Amino acid sequence: MAIPQFAIEAKNNFPLFSKNCLFIRTKEAGVKPFILNKAQLYIHQKLEEQRAKTGKIRAILLKGRQQGASTYVEGRFIWRTTMSKGVRAFILTHDAESTNALFEMTVRYYDNLPTKTVDGQTHNFKPSIEKSNAKELRFLNLDSGYKIGTAGNKGVGRGTTLQYFHGSEVAFWPHAAEHTKGILQAVPDAKDTEVILESTANGLGNYYHQQWKEAEAGQSEYQAIFVPWFWQDEYSKHIPETLEFIRTSEEIDLVEKYEVTDEQLYWRRLKIKELSADGMSGEKAFKQEYPMNSAEAFQSSGEDGLITADVVQKARHNNVKASGAFIVGVDPSRGGDRFSWTKRAGRRMWGTGSRKFNDYKLGDGVALCKNILDTIDPEIGKRPDAMFVDAGYGADIVDRLHELGYFNVRAIYFGSTPFNPVRYLNKRAEMWGDMNLWLRDENMPVQVPDTDSLQADLIASPYKLDSKERIQLQPKDKIKELYGYSPDEGDSAALTFAEQVAQVSNQTYNSNYANTDYDVLG
Repeated sequence: MAIPQFAIEAKNNFPLFSKNCLFIRTKEAGVKPFILNKAQLYIHQKLEEQRAKTGKIRAILLKGRQQGASTYVEGRFIWRTTMSKGVRAFILTHDAESTNALFEMTVRYYDNLPTKTVDGQTHNFKPSIEKSNAKELRFLNLDSGYKIGTAGNKGVGRGTTLQYFHGSEVAFWPHAAEHTKGILQAVPDAKDTEVILESTANGLGNYYHQQWKEAEAGQSEYQAIFVPWFWQDEYSKHIPETLEFIRTSEEIDLVEKYEVTDEQLYWRRLKIKELSADGMSGEKAFKQEYPMNSAEAFQSSGEDGLITADVVQKARHNNVKASGAFIVGVDPSRGGDRFSWTKRAGRRMWGTGSRKFNDYKLGDGVALCKNILDTIDPEIGKRPDAMFVDAGYGADIVDRLHELGYFNVRAIYFGSTPFNPVRYLNKRAEMWGDMNLWLRDENMPVQVPDTDSLQADLIASPYKLDSKERIQLQPKDKIKELYGYSPDEGDSAALTFAEQVAQVSNQTYNSNYANTDYDVLG
């Protein structure tokens, strides 16, 4: 391949450029060509798909420890700044040590850029340096540059115009809100710009977790990209011949769900043991540092949730037939929260959805509920038998639907007296408690939507026992304060347990609901 043709292809093909022009330092082999691993290839594919579709990149990456996300992004930005004119890249890390490490990687990339000669033709991939110091490279003839900073400085990067921005370990930024107002605003909303935010998880409620939740729900321009730990070839350990390796029940589930090998499971065991120090739960730490899925990564560091991740994970992968009464729960949250709904018939839950309104009006909520009530659901082949709506924001919606003749809709007051006042403080605690028992029933399996967003909401259920030993969930505003979001999808799912419902055999709206014929109870 002639050099000019290679240069043209390399400008538009990062895996080709990285393999031939970039070098990385490894523990085993020293400095060697940068060939993308499985996780990096996946990240690259998702980014390029977005760039082809929208003309720009806005992405948030969630991954485990040392999976090469930063290595990929730094290489990508060296590729962009050395192969283009008049562009600037900025990398913001969470601490000084990481800043130094990433800039050292960047300098290594630059120092090893080649000058190649083939058939008498020479192409120089290494532009001349106009400026070089401990945190910046500026390329002379290209008028392009590459700079790095630390998030501990609130004013870092202000007053600049950037085309490419990499936020590294964003969950650990000490001044995330300030940086959102500052340096992220330096990237114009324009074609061929890139903003990539990546991190391991660091609990709930911080800036990174909020951004991930919105991206995952499709409520921002960012795409959510998750990379599981078991994609890394090095996260595997040879099992000694002297060791009789027998899978635990949990490990059997992991094999069924993720097709991991015994060598990967053995590595996982050793890592959990390593992380079990100073009274910490090694398994919980492992799930945060090396997650299987995004919901597993984000864990509450405070009170335990009434519903735990293990029971939700199990229900996500079951296959259960819907039967009995068809119930819909609706949490019409406003004030920046999500308008959420969930469907359930007997042991199967499905159809969880949410929508965020910039300017919510009563008619929006009425229209959404009316559409659900009027539609024959493809999962069950009928319309809902009942709909329960959180009265906190939904009482007016219910009144309006009654005026329209939809009498199978009821407003549920979360603070009202429960059916079992000995066990639960209020109606909301009882609904969540019944949902928890439903999920944990080992005799009758259940199925829930296989979505990380619903799982994250369900496990965001901190509770305590009051002086009468009744279950008391934290109020929604407190949960939002703790975790940075309101568990609206979780509340809509819990609302399907508000009351026992009769299955309607003759679904006729615009008539008295009490006079409708009934089948068996759901």
